[in-house]
Amino acid sequence: MPATYLVAIVACGVTIVPLLFVVVDGFRTNGDINNSPAGWPHPWVAGNYSSILTAAPFWQFLGNSFLIAAVATALILVLGSMAALALSRYEFKGREFVYTVFVSGLLFPIGVGALPLYLLLQRLGLLDNQFGVALPEAAFGLPLTLIILRPFLRAIPGELQEAALVDGASRFRFFVQILLPLAKPALVTVGLLAFVTSWNQYLLPLLVLQSPAHFTLPLGTYIFQTQYSQNDAGIMAFTALAMVPALGMFLFCERYLVAGAAGAVKG
Repeated sequence: MPATYLVAIVACGVTIVPLLFVVVDGFRTNGDINNSPAGWPHPWVAGNYSSILTAAPFWQFLGNSFLIAAVATALILVLGSMAALALSRYEFKGREFVYTVFVSGLLFPIGVGALPLYLLLQRLGLLDNQFGVALPEAAFGLPLTLIILRPFLRAIPGELQEAALVDGASRFRFFVQILLPLAKPALVTVGLLAFVTSWNQYLLPLLVLQSPAHFTLPLGTYIFQTQYSQNDAGIMAFTALAMVPALGMFLFCERYLVAGAAGAVKG
């Protein structure tokens, strides 16, 4: 057991320490960073963060990221839960084949489909459009959603559905009012993973979006780094602020994430 704790501490340190450096360096001056890259702020400078928070482009990038992540997450939750219901609680010919086709999407990287996806979005008129990013993100997020939701929904006793139908509930009402509330931990897990993945997505927005007014935070961070390549402290502050929404969402939903993952494994 002590060895397990040691490995966990080392893994946490490798993950957290670089993030702390990013946050702390945002409170330093460029001269301090050049003189001592691993030093402590002296004095603490809050101007790097305040200048970014008072600039319109940051909030524009933030709004675009939130819109895309919200749409992609909503689509994944709605479509994924419906598909998981059909593939977990109803018997039909070819069910396992359909599930395998869905899951095989995990083996299909975005980079491989970049050119056909670009041409498809071009024909649909969705280039330089936030929905042109959200729709493919939802499609690429469905395989993992099914892997988590299917065993969770399957583990819910079938007698519960039979009792609901006897009491006069329709299949749709049972799905919405009974099944989904019982699957809340798994749904929160899926929604959190979808939101964070969409928030951190770089390749799809780079492929689809062309106007800076539609850029997401990852693209906005790249633009900021390009325009202010000598402002290391400002870049660190911008990067730290870009991490806050996704990190806050993760911390808020952490207990549901653990419960949902555990339920999926047990199922």
